Amino acid sequence: MKKMKCKLTALFAAAAMALSLAGCGSAASSTASAASGSGQSADYTVGILQYTSHSSLDEIAAAIQSELEQQAQAAGVTINVELKNGQGDAATIKDICTMFVSDKVDLIIPIATPAATVAAAAVQGTDIPLVYSAVTDPVTAQLAKSMEAPGENMTGTSDYIDTAKILDLVLANNPDTKTIGLVYNLGESNSAATIEALRPVLEEKGIQAVESTVTTPGEVQMAAQNLVSKGVDAIFVPIDNTVASAMSVLADEAIKGGVPVYTAADSLVRDGGLATTGVNYTKLGELTAQMAVQVLQGEDPATMPVQVLNDGIVTVNTTTAAALGIDPNVFDLSGEGYVSVE
Repeated sequence: MKKMKCKLTALFAAAAMALSLAGCGSAASSTASAASGSGQSADYTVGILQYTSHSSLDEIAAAIQSELEQQAQAAGVTINVELKNGQGDAATIKDICTMFVSDKVDLIIPIATPAATVAAAAVQGTDIPLVYSAVTDPVTAQLAKSMEAPGENMTGTSDYIDTAKILDLVLANNPDTKTIGLVYNLGESNSAATIEALRPVLEEKGIQAVESTVTTPGEVQMAAQNLVSKGVDAIFVPIDNTVASAMSVLADEAIKGGVPVYTAADSLVRDGGLATTGVNYTKLGELTAQMAVQVLQGEDPATMPVQVLNDGIVTVNTTTAAALGIDPNVFDLSGEGYVSVE
């Protein structure tokens, strides 16, 4: 068990609420004022469940802890953070959730859709709230009745992306794109939702999807080799935990074959993908932590809208671009530049 003791006060609520989220502002401000005025402090325990280890989820977990720690520096209440990693194993994830419930933690933050669905089942019949992070489609995953009013005792953040913007990047680099390879785990509802959203966009542009699905990280290399051998013009990787666990392997195979890989998250670009307009997971983690703070200070998660973070910032791996002989400036569609990573 990894523990971090954070010192927060009821004053820290005021700091947290100052970072107020869209759709939650006025009630949060009232709670902050009340807490600040009371001078009361309390001890909380937050359980963080990370679905597995890969760069995207590692980034979220670190950002959540860092944001709580920054809030802590305002002084006062004690928050004990218990970070556990399910390593992608269903039995382990269930055991962690059972432990959190048995320990009567004050709040659970599950990271990624598979972790959130197990955690949601575990807290049924309890008063433990959930603030999930990086759940691509909470409604389809039955974690929210709607994005505006999730209901139950849970809310959180979504890493849903605009697939049309991803395709804009693809066509900016190669207007003659005819085929796009799709690598994902069909068993991950988060990935399936993104792929289903992409299909009509591809059809509209007359681009054929060539699928190469996987069930384990060990299959990712072969999936990439399969698509390269079929001569696809590009590869797209959605927010998929299975593929993310072997993203660097996929990227290496694609670079060897001269095929650009577009991704749904900037963390996957840092792992060798070419470009994205997807989610910044540090910001997503910070946003999740801020929502968790609001819930600990009395906000009702059932009425807190699920927050979607997609600021449209383009991220380009310039090392990958150089290896493929691509000018990264072609991705500056807005004229406002792009984030360069290596």
